[in-house]
Amino acid sequence: MSLFLEFVTQQWVLFAALLAVLVMLVLHEARKAGPALSPQQAINRVNAEGGVFVDLRDAGEYKAGHIADALHIPAGKLESRIGELEKYRDQPVILVCKMGQTAGSASKQLKAAGFSKVYKMAGGMLEWNNLQLPLVK
Repeated sequence: MSLFLEFVTQQWVLFAALLAVLVMLVLHEARKAGPALSPQQAINRVNAEGGVFVDLRDAGEYKAGHIADALHIPAGKLESRIGELEKYRDQPVILVCKMGQTAGSASKQLKAAGFSKVYKMAGGMLEWNNLQLPLVK
């Protein structure tokens, strides 16, 4: 640890440049993946604008409990099943996964396919369960 601190104090310009690059990378990736909505914001958006929840988890997790009326399209099959979402091209598409990580790459795929209102649900189903929101089994 002392060597690290010595490096930072002696090479502070390099260290600051590294931090700046890392921050820009994280911001760029977050922007490309689209905005994140809390579960309540996602519910409001779907209800107000006629959107849809897309559950990206595997079949076992989906059957254990999912959001009512959510479409089940596993993340690995999204590219081949993107046609199922065609009627939602100009409506909100809320991507839901286990913890909110997988939804980022799926969001990029949908945006590249021309979907205009793609969001990921922050915290995924873990956050949904923490808030004790209803599930369909």
